[in-house]
Amino acid sequence: MRKTMTLSIILAAALGCSALALAGPGGQGGPGGWHGGHGHHGGMLALRGLNLTDAQKASVKQIVQQSFTQLKPQFQAVRQQRQAFEALSPSSSGYQAAAASLAQAEANLTSARIVARAAVTAQIYNTVLTSTQQTQLATQKAAFQARKAQWEQFRAQQKAQSTATTSGQ
Repeated sequence: MRKTMTLSIILAAALGCSALALAGPGGQGGPGGWHGGHGHHGGMLALRGLNLTDAQKASVKQIVQQSFTQLKPQFQAVRQQRQAFEALSPSSSGYQAAAASLAQAEANLTSARIVARAAVTAQIYNTVLTSTQQTQLATQKAAFQARKAQWEQFRAQQKAQSTATTSGQ
């Protein structure tokens, strides 16, 4: 009973931390929500604890919107290509070629999105944040990585205990 209670408390705490982890630099989101998100908003959530001024917030918003505007035509093209592919029948003659073309378009979009996100992050870091905020951000990132490592260690221990319990029965 005591072991179950302890495990439940640890699991609840880990789930609470996982919500914070999703809100960190790697979280998904963006102007269009989960499906239309482009990863930019997730980076903005990492800036929450930095006490940005209104001018800094406006600068960040402008940088993110500019990046989104640049990628929007590519997102729309891939969406149209995906819809056209989904309208095809698997027995149609161009089905495999359309699948390959869509896969390449998706790969190109992913590459462009990652490069754009890196550019946005670098621009915000180098032109908007003060040196104190940069240090704070690095500290937050290190703390997140430490929590993530603790969670992975906990999961590995639980898996080992589960395997030992299962094989011992």
